[in-house]
Amino acid sequence: MTFRARHLLGIEHLAPLEITTVLDLADRYVDLNRRTVKQSDVLAGMTQINMFFENSTRTQASFELAGKRLGADVMNMSVAQSSVKKGETLIDTAMTLNAMHPDLLVVRHGASGAVNLLASKVNCAVLNAGDGRHEHPTQALLDALTIRRAKGRIQRLTVAICGDIAHSRVARSNLILLGKMENRIRLIGPPTLMPAGIGEFGVEVYDDMKKGLEGADVVMMLRLQKERMDGGFIPSEREYYHRYGLDADKLSHAKPDAIVMHPGPMNRGVEIDGDLADDINRSVIQDQVEMGVAVRMACMDLLARNLRAERGRKIAGEMV
Repeated sequence: MTFRARHLLGIEHLAPLEITTVLDLADRYVDLNRRTVKQSDVLAGMTQINMFFENSTRTQASFELAGKRLGADVMNMSVAQSSVKKGETLIDTAMTLNAMHPDLLVVRHGASGAVNLLASKVNCAVLNAGDGRHEHPTQALLDALTIRRAKGRIQRLTVAICGDIAHSRVARSNLILLGKMENRIRLIGPPTLMPAGIGEFGVEVYDDMKKGLEGADVVMMLRLQKERMDGGFIPSEREYYHRYGLDADKLSHAKPDAIVMHPGPMNRGVEIDGDLADDINRSVIQDQVEMGVAVRMACMDLLARNLRAERGRKIAGEMV
């Protein structure tokens, strides 16, 4: 398997073959997770620390479950009661954790680049569970696996990403991944929720939902990131739903077999019609949740292999 990364900090530094490696291994973990006995010993003897500076039910639960199914000792660090709240710097926290000799560190942080900073200060493998507006690599990988299993491929598809593009790290990671895999990408949303200079990314930009969805294979809805908004980006949620919320009428402009995605948590009646979100013939939202555990298992497995190999080389070098 081709996967050279020491950390998983973003999609940007992954080659297409490495992305395929993660998806192929994750496919095998989907099968494992559907068995009665779901345990593996791939991470036996290794310690995983989950450190979430931002709340996240889905991502934290998914990483915790992934680590436990692989046999790791998993610790969830409660940041609300941690020394960070008492004034400790992020670097001091990293040094403290490093002294405990963890093997895998899963970090979610509100500041872009914070996870990269931590990775530069520790000896273990670091996985980015979302940092500011920067990236959310495992979300893009689980989305890719969901698409590939639904469509039979992850290349040469027309993918429409709709909603709050400007504040979304999910959108950024998906843009990078889908671009690497040679897909046609359309971004749909109000101009106030589009990043500056987005036209330079080689994507098509629409502020008309129906035109943007024309002939799409995949419709990926995004959550309105209200916690990252400091102004009036939309007139009202009601008006937003009328223009940019996904309903059956707007979806009818996409291909008849187009799939509907959402990273969650959903604001029903704002970003997506509730009945459409639950439509088992179109929606793959619950599949995304299932794929999330498998993809995170694959990522930790691959990083652990590289970590063991690195430590093995170090020991061999010391013996020479």
